[in-house]
Amino acid sequence: MKFTERLKLETQGITLSSTELSVYLEEEGVTDSEAEYSPFSNIDKRNIYSAALSVLNSIANNPSMMKSYKSDDITITDFADSIQNRIDQLERKIRMMVVTDDMNSNNSMFMLFNS
Repeated sequence: MKFTERLKLETQGITLSSTELSVYLEEEGVTDSEAEYSPFSNIDKRNIYSAALSVLNSIANNPSMMKSYKSDDITITDFADSIQNRIDQLERKIRMMVVTDDMNSNNSMFMLFNS
């Protein structure tokens, strides 16, 4: 699976061109968006989640999408709250991820105070 394909999985329901996906990936440090994605690499996972977060932030910056929609008997409301909740979830997931790909390290370090 390529990086662009994995980003499409993470942002299902959001239609973006392959060029736009490549830009989001490049902004997160993925120089070749057509390279193979490794699900075992924490760095690759972090790059995908960060790119998905950028996509959601771009959508959240569009005020016309924050209104309620009514179609026949279905009303779609609270889009802004839902997207903000998903943004918060992704941010939390990214913060909790291990930064390196070193699987032999059993060290867990949490910095409570930073001077």
